[in-house]
Amino acid sequence: MMERNVRRKPSQSRSKATVEVIVEGAARVFVERGFDSATTNHIAKAAGVSVGSLYQYFPNKEALAAELIDRHLAELLRLLTEKLAEVATLPVVAALPAMVRAMFDAHSHEPQLHRVLMEAGSRVGMDRRKREVLRQFHALARLYLESHRDELKVRNLDLGAYLLVFAIENIMREIQAAPPPWPLDDVVAHVAAMCVAYLDSDVVG
Repeated sequence: MMERNVRRKPSQSRSKATVEVIVEGAARVFVERGFDSATTNHIAKAAGVSVGSLYQYFPNKEALAAELIDRHLAELLRLLTEKLAEVATLPVVAALPAMVRAMFDAHSHEPQLHRVLMEAGSRVGMDRRKREVLRQFHALARLYLESHRDELKVRNLDLGAYLLVFAIENIMREIQAAPPPWPLDDVVAHVAAMCVAYLDSDVVG
């Protein structure tokens, strides 16, 4: 469970609206100025609120970055969960390319903001928060593989799901850092083929 980043939980619609404009303002400022150059004064001005109002809900810009990361990752998990539900009845050879593509597309959501939030890095626990989302998706992927066990040669499905999720995640992290010269469709097709070949391998048990 990710910890709450809001200092004071908004209980009324007006308070919730204030939190939303502050968070939206933070996203704009982080993209425009970068995380390190952004200040709470910049964010308050962009949101149209006083700095005092901002501090009622968020103690610093790191808390705002953490809130944005949590929202970004929640959307990532939502997109992946929806896609997994769509392909749940498809055979592995058809479902995996669709899931790989969905993971690539989900990671491309708000790419500018994602890159800026990476600047905050360990200061807001991004790696830990992302691992929690991947842990949840690993559990869902494990359920999918279990329902298609008769199509697979890999027998340790918990390990199989773990390796697939984190291998794809690390490939995408590298692509985000340094986009390759090949078309994305080609990359997706090759990654999916690699995953299918692993699940159909006689080498592993």
